[in-house]
Amino acid sequence: MSDRQTYGSYLKIDGLLALQHPLSKPEHHDELLFIVIHQVYELWFKQLLHEIDSAIAALDCNEVPRASRRFRRMHTIERVLVEQVDVLETMPPQEFNQFRDNLNPASGLQSVQFRELEFTCGLRNTGILTRLDINDAERARLERRASDPSLYDHVRSLLTRRGYDTQTPAQLIETYRDIYAHEATATDLYTLLEDMIEFDERFLLWRARHVRMVERMIGQMRGTGGTSGVDYLNATLDQKFFPELWQVRTLLGKGTYA
Repeated sequence: MSDRQTYGSYLKIDGLLALQHPLSKPEHHDELLFIVIHQVYELWFKQLLHEIDSAIAALDCNEVPRASRRFRRMHTIERVLVEQVDVLETMPPQEFNQFRDNLNPASGLQSVQFRELEFTCGLRNTGILTRLDINDAERARLERRASDPSLYDHVRSLLTRRGYDTQTPAQLIETYRDIYAHEATATDLYTLLEDMIEFDERFLLWRARHVRMVERMIGQMRGTGGTSGVDYLNATLDQKFFPELWQVRTLLGKGTYA
C-alpha cells in the first residue's frame, strides 16, 4: 500500500464522506441535504473563528491592513452562508416534516461554534450555557471565549494606543466620528471601521435570511430544541456586534462630523 500523498488522503475524503448518517427509516431523500448543509455551516464557522483570531492577532500587533484583509475574507464567507439558505429552501416543508422529528431534541441553538462566534465578537449571553447539552471540552471552549477580551475589546485597545478615548460608549462614538471626519489621515482606521460594520451587517443579514427560511419551513411550530421557534429567532435579529459603530451613522447622516 502506497503512503504517497493524494488528494483524498490530504483532505481525508473517506472520513469526511462517512460523517452523514440520516436517521429516517426508510431513509428520506432530503435528510442527507439537511445534514450536509449544516455540516458545511459548521466548517464555515470554524473558518470564521480562525479568521477572527488572526484579525485579533493582527490588531494586537498594530497591523491594521492585515486585520482588514481578514475581514474581507470573512465578508465573502458570510455571503456564502446566506446563499446556502437557497439550497436548503429547495426542500419543501412537507418533505422536511417527514423526518423533522428525528432531530429532537437537537437544535441549531446548540451549535457550540456559533456561540463561540457570538462570544468572541462581544455578544455574551452566557445564560445560554445553562441550556446547552454540551461536553466538558465544549463548555471550556465557550467559557474561555466568554472570559477572553472580545474582538471589539481588541479594536478599542488599538484605538487607545493610537491616542483615542474609548472607555465609554460616548467616547467611542466620538472616536468613530473623528476617524470618519479625518479619513484622509486615518485611512487604515477608516477602512477597518468599514470592514467591521460590513462584517456586522452581513451577519445580521444571515440571521434574517435564516429566520425567514425557518418560518417558511415550520411556520409557528416550536423549535426542536424546545424554543418558541420563529419568535425566539426574531428576538435575535437586532443583536449587533458593534452597536456604537451603528449609532455614529446618525451623526454622519446629519453632517455633524465635520
